[in-house]
Amino acid sequence: MSRIVYVNGAYLPEQDAKVSIFDRGFLFSDAVYEVTAVLNGKLLENEGHLSRLMRSCAELQLRLPVTATELENIQNELIALNQLREGALYLQLTRGCSGDREFDYPPAHVTPTLVLFTQSRPVINSVKAQTGISVVSVEDIRWGRRDIKTVGLLAPCMAKEYAHSQGADDAFLVEDGMVTEGSACNAWIVTCAGVLVTRPLSNRILHGITRKSLLLLAENHGIPFEERAFSLEEVYCASEAFISSATSFIWPVVNIDGKPVGEGVPGPVTQALRKIYIDMALQATA
Repeated sequence: MSRIVYVNGAYLPEQDAKVSIFDRGFLFSDAVYEVTAVLNGKLLENEGHLSRLMRSCAELQLRLPVTATELENIQNELIALNQLREGALYLQLTRGCSGDREFDYPPAHVTPTLVLFTQSRPVINSVKAQTGISVVSVEDIRWGRRDIKTVGLLAPCMAKEYAHSQGADDAFLVEDGMVTEGSACNAWIVTCAGVLVTRPLSNRILHGITRKSLLLLAENHGIPFEERAFSLEEVYCASEAFISSATSFIWPVVNIDGKPVGEGVPGPVTQALRKIYIDMALQATA
């Protein structure tokens, strides 16, 4: 059965959905997006995702054509129409188009383009969450405002493709010797002293919604952590490493640049934190 998607106020079969070739999201990547996990047919941590969407819009002077309440109603309607139980809901907002290709922002009366669709995928019982993933280090060549969740994702796509060409699952992006993020996720290590480490918030990383929750859960469960930059060499010497994102939750990193991380298997802190997060998620979507 074809998915039902949302385009500018209409719910349509995906094969009937259309956006103008002059849309600025297509021509200039002049657009932002969000991905929210769906569990038990319900949105997970959606308040954080919508708040981050509003922040991205404010940073880019991008107008959202619906209220936050209306947007959540659209999201829930799509979940119901597609009978989605577990997976993700993708949202993209572009500046729209004014009829031709121009670098200048279009006039204020031009309506932005709002598109949403669902994706069915396993979230909790992911194979990679059990086995762990391998990563390679790649130079971070992204633009300077990574805190804004734009659709300009060519550099992360290149990094992930390079990782695949090396037989790895993903990439850790490195800038001036320090790890910034994964290709589409926040990066973490656990030191040999058992301290959880992830980069502090800045323009250099995405302000992950799952990242924020994991830090709160770590604090509540007595897991020591530090928000600081860490080097590639620290990853090589770490006892554990993992990535976090809205739809992976936590995936252990068991190998980097051909070297095992710790014992080369998912570590106890990573596994414990993933279980704590899943328990929270299941309770929130019960």
